[in-house]
Amino acid sequence: MLKVLPKQTASMYTRDGVRLDADIYYPDADGEFPILLMRQPYGRTIASTVVYAHPTWYAAHGYIVVIQDVRGRGTSEGEFKLFVHEISDGEDTVNWAANLPRSNGKVGMYGFSYQGMTQLYAAAAKPPALTTICPAMIGYDLYTDWAYEGSAFCLQTNLAWAIQLATETARLRGDKTAYQALFAASRNLPLTNPEILQQLAPESFYHEWVAHPQADAYWEKLSPKSYLQTVDLPMFHLGGWFDTYLRGTLHLYQDMTTRSSTPQHLLVGPWMHLPWGRKVGAIDFGAKAASPVDGMQVRWFNQFLKGVDTGLLEELPVCLFEMGSNMWTYFPIIPISNQKSYFLSSTGLASIREDAGNLSTHHSQLSSVDVLVHDPWRPVPAVGGHAAISGGVFERSHLDCRSDVLTYTSEPLTADLHLVGDVVAQIYCSADQPSYDLCAVLSEVYPDGRVFNLTQGYVHCQDTTAVPTKIKLQATCVQIAKGSALRLSLSAACFPAYAMNSGTGAVMNSEDLFNAEIITLTVSCGDTTPSQILLPIVL
Repeated sequence: MLKVLPKQTASMYTRDGVRLDADIYYPDADGEFPILLMRQPYGRTIASTVVYAHPTWYAAHGYIVVIQDVRGRGTSEGEFKLFVHEISDGEDTVNWAANLPRSNGKVGMYGFSYQGMTQLYAAAAKPPALTTICPAMIGYDLYTDWAYEGSAFCLQTNLAWAIQLATETARLRGDKTAYQALFAASRNLPLTNPEILQQLAPESFYHEWVAHPQADAYWEKLSPKSYLQTVDLPMFHLGGWFDTYLRGTLHLYQDMTTRSSTPQHLLVGPWMHLPWGRKVGAIDFGAKAASPVDGMQVRWFNQFLKGVDTGLLEELPVCLFEMGSNMWTYFPIIPISNQKSYFLSSTGLASIREDAGNLSTHHSQLSSVDVLVHDPWRPVPAVGGHAAISGGVFERSHLDCRSDVLTYTSEPLTADLHLVGDVVAQIYCSADQPSYDLCAVLSEVYPDGRVFNLTQGYVHCQDTTAVPTKIKLQATCVQIAKGSALRLSLSAACFPAYAMNSGTGAVMNSEDLFNAEIITLTVSCGDTTPSQILLPIVL
């Protein structure tokens, strides 16, 4: 480990004359070093230390670390517009960083969330100095991977993030009144009255996202996916099983491995968006769940920026944390597992009794119908998972006891069950309103009766006839212990993780809430309506 010089601050100018400011951390040693670049909107001093080691740690490993405020944030000049300037500004920054004193001309980038997105946008411009990137927890297609899931608006995370950014914007503008009002809103999200954001931050991206509920040209223009089709860089992809944006991480990884000639490695831990540690919600996944990311990133950068043979290229490229066994497992590719069907059957009382709904590998020849009633006055609340702000694993038997939640439970397992990959539910469902939502949660039922969520999915539906509705749950990697049972829970809301359905569409403001209707859902199973959940079983 090298000593590190005191932090320096330096500025550059973009092609349109906007000054961008950065902190630079130099090793206290002779010679030239590669650049590690992070571009972020939260004030560069933070430097993503909520999940990564401090930049001085990376500098001590023989790197010049550059942490830059993006346009219009921190002390950088210009107007901040979400993602709009990041391709050109990213290219200009990479070119500038590559020519810093004592640079060896090679640049790598790291960071998660917005800082992961800035890597993708910079890569889209193909600056010659950009040699490798480590994008973590990103949206590849911003519509499907970030703003919406199953065409349902991800209300809590989007609104909270919009208020966070708007609060900082008010501070930078010196608008104390707006800052205080937005700060108060951030501590008590106005989930049934988001008009406060329109009043205090009319320029927020949030309003555009709400105004584009379909995958249209707006999203295509904004999404990194539209610009990366000819990019071929070594990438170290990082995700979490309970991260809101895992879909984006996996979509990018799968796309790159399909067409890339350069190494693509993937690491998925048991984490939420942050922090990356052993305790995830109510469950402690053990010492091995502590983040190995910093050490792995330095090894990655040593390989591609310093030309050190680290042995990395001889290792299996996919590293997944298996929850339950609490071990890291390695694969040559994301497993395309044996999809095994567990069929739903019921006495018709799956909303009333937990022993009334069953999951079985055998398709029942008897038809059955379960009815649940969604009341907007008391929607089924979000508990854990990947879409709520308090994410992760929680005990949820109190939710499964609600009469507006249908539960289907298997017999206790006679052997350990290993799942790796996508979980898909296909539910025959109809409604008495023009629109409805359907939430599916897969859980493990312990022998003592406790119930812990494993993964969930959500879909916004417009067709009210009894057709199979496909719900893609978050990908997972888990060992379910012998003696435990599987449970599928279905509901018509998961509030406030997703915007509630009024019966005609999403509830996006207080007027929509005023007009919200009670929705009656009918789930059919057995015989000609084989409602089922398909599990990615590893034999």
